[in-house]
Amino acid sequence: MEALFGIEYPIVQGPFGGGLSSVALAAAVSNAGGLGSFGAHILTPEEITALVADLRRHTDRPFAVNLWVPQPGEDGWPDPHELAGHIDRIRPYLDELGLPDPEPTRGPDFVEQVTALLAAAPPVISFVMGVPPADVLTEARDRGIRTIGTATTVDEAVAIAEAGMDAVVASGSDAGGHRGAFLRPVAESLVGTFSLIPQVRDAVRIPVIAAGGIADARGIAAARALGADGVQIGTGFLTTTESGASAVHKAALLSQAAKVTVLTRLFSGRHARTIPNRLTRELAEHEALVPHYPVQSLLMSPIRRSGNADFVNLWSGQAAPLSQSVSAKEYFESLIRPSGPTKDTD
Repeated sequence: MEALFGIEYPIVQGPFGGGLSSVALAAAVSNAGGLGSFGAHILTPEEITALVADLRRHTDRPFAVNLWVPQPGEDGWPDPHELAGHIDRIRPYLDELGLPDPEPTRGPDFVEQVTALLAAAPPVISFVMGVPPADVLTEARDRGIRTIGTATTVDEAVAIAEAGMDAVVASGSDAGGHRGAFLRPVAESLVGTFSLIPQVRDAVRIPVIAAGGIADARGIAAARALGADGVQIGTGFLTTTESGASAVHKAALLSQAAKVTVLTRLFSGRHARTIPNRLTRELAEHEALVPHYPVQSLLMSPIRRSGNADFVNLWSGQAAPLSQSVSAKEYFESLIRPSGPTKDTD
């Protein structure tokens, strides 16, 4: 895996969307010898072009940029009456926060995003939520760009390998943030990380990158013992100094609240693992009623930007209690040298 991506250590920083990624974090991980990543699924093509240039200014090491593959059935848009009903559901929170009703508009187009990303030619492109079109993978190979797919089941890993991608992230249900299931519903794709790794290892010949519930050197050792060629760590990097996570989010990850997580569609219309708060508890009975992504994500955007811990998404994996409030370099050192910094338990 190290030779494939030109990195020193088989550690990938998980890509974060929604403003949680930062150039500083991705560059710090790459400069430390891992594969830094940046989640670009909400960026316009022009912003993606600028992002890749900015990453190159901050590191001369390999890095990855991540995009979401569109899922079937998510291209429709509710009519005005339906949209009003969805806004009514969240209006009490809008009123409490002093926010106007949202006026959602369609976000960036995937084809335009990936076209811009291929033209910018980052060293690595990673994908989640599905297998990108064959012509995208062909052009990536022609440009010398390595590609990584994300699987939540063995069947998804096989589909990624058969598509000709260079490596697969085996993302267990322990992982924080959005679930990337694309062959079966999320409820039928919740395989724990340490059940998933050996099965994927036996099913595909490409490098397997374990993800979900891995936050320290012990988790890395366990994943490698089960056949993973490397690991992808998300939540552990969210609490580092360079992370784009808000102070409220970092505080939640470092608190006792992080001992409990829940899968919810309430924030984006797609299932994601978060620390539960007032909003997730009060609207739990409406899970099946919220619109699909990206409609729900756009409706919730003002609330998610409020910074109020009762109402914002607090994406978190199940190993969050192992997180540290340190720099990305210090955290990375603790992963490759277990005698490094450890979480203060005083």
